[in-house]
Formats: sequence, C-alpha cells, structure tokens
Amino acid sequence: MSLDIDHLRQWIGREDQAHEVLSSTLAQRLYATLDREGPTEDGADAPLLTHHCLCQPLVSTAELGPDGHPKRGGFLPPVPLPRRMWAGGALQFHSAPRVGEDITRQSVIEDVTMKSGRSGALCFVAVRHNFSSPRGPILSERQDIVYREATPSGTAAKPTPAPHGEERREISASPAFLFRYSALTFNSHRIHYDLPYAMDEEFYPGLVVHGPLQAMLLAQYAADLMGRTPSSFSFRSMAPIFGGGSFFLHAQKQGDDLKLWTAAPDGPMAMEAQARWD
Repeated sequence: MSLDIDHLRQWIGREDQAHEVLSSTLAQRLYATLDREGPTEDGADAPLLTHHCLCQPLVSTAELGPDGHPKRGGFLPPVPLPRRMWAGGALQFHSAPRVGEDITRQSVIEDVTMKSGRSGALCFVAVRHNFSSPRGPILSERQDIVYREATPSGTAAKPTPAPHGEERREISASPAFLFRYSALTFNSHRIHYDLPYAMDEEFYPGLVVHGPLQAMLLAQYAADLMGRTPSSFSFRSMAPIFGGGSFFLHAQKQGDDLKLWTAAPDGPMAMEAQARWD
C-alpha cells in the first residue's frame, strides 16, 4: 500500500484540547480494577497514569471504525494502514493529579514518519500531551502510535524467554480485567474485549493486554518499590501479551533508577520501561 507521507505530515502541529473533573468515583473504580487501595476523597493524589482515564476523545458509536477506533482524519492523520497500536511513550511528572480537580489536556501532533518493518510499511505518529490543573502543570507525555498492514502472523522462531528481575509481581490478565480497563479509558479497540474479532480479523491468538495498562502497572510498581513517584518514565512495546492467563512485572535496579519489563511466563519481553528519579 502506498502512503502519501507529504499529505499525512500536514497534520503536524494540529492541536486538540479537553478537560474533565477527576472524580472520586473514577479513582474508586480504578483502584477496584487494579485490586489496589488508596485515598479517594477530594484533594487526594490519584494513582500514577490516571490521566489515561481522563479527557479521552468523545466520539459517537456511529463514528467508530470496524476496529472500534474512531474513524481517522480528525485530530489524528488519516493513515490508511488498518492496524494501530501504542508503540511507546515517555512521561515527565511535575505533580500528581488530585481527586476533585478539573484536569486539562492540551495535545499536538509533533511528527509523522514512515519506516519499513517485517510486516511491511509502518507509519509512526508522535503526539505530545500536556496535562495541567488549576495548580499548574501535572505531566508531559509523548505518545508514539504506529500503524501497520493487516498481515497474518506467520510461523516465527521461538522467542527467547525474558529474564527474571530482582523483583517481580504476578498479574492476572482476565477478560474482566481487560474489559474494565477498556471501559475506564473509553477505549473501544475490539482486540481487548472481542475475542472472535481479535482472532479472526487481527490474527491474534487471544485478547490483547493494553500497552497503556502495562505501562500503568509498571509505573505504579516502580513507585511501590522505591516508595516515591519517579520524575520520568519511558516505555516501549516489543511484543504482545495475551489475556486469559497471567503475566509478570519485572524490575531491576540500575544505580538510582529502575529498569522494568513485562513478560508472560516463559514468554519474551513484551514491554520494557525505565523509571528515573532526579
């Protein structure tokens, strides 16, 4: 498939904005979904990466594409490649969002580039999100979205199992867990809750564990291990993890920082991340 990259690059600089109150109910639902406990009264710090549940684009059901994503050509460029995933990102934390605050998201398309991979053409869209509250900046996030061809998975060599970290935590990737996270983030991509679609249309062996969910779990794990929020956090998706079983969060000290990754039992490294403290 040929892409008019010059046309797609005309979206660079396009902006979008939204705001939403971080309600106590949202914080309670997120804690329940993650099997965690924490304060949810007004003024309490919300869990790390709660902003992924806030200020999501509001698109009517009739405007969704066959994969469940909003149809393209609005804020995001109309990339004709059919498959879309969150390839990675980087976050700088300034302060924690607080329950009861009106949170504002300001977004801009920073870049649109083309590459070639094993599955064919790849189109990367880099989006910058800045979140703030009446107190000032909360965080800045670069989101890397990749679009690719709809290519069935071929027979690949058995991947090298991921190493075990000094610390690790088991996570149950039940369908209910994935569905709840999709609901909290207003994410209707069908690979996360519609098993026939995930297998028959996108050629996966099962439901796909969300990349942002893995990033949230790793960031919170890093804060749990170190007892404080990192100043920055970056992550990169390397391979999918599928629901129905368990996977592990791994962590390894690197000086004053942490290297983190996710992996299914005996599976390859699925997401790698770095948490840093200034």
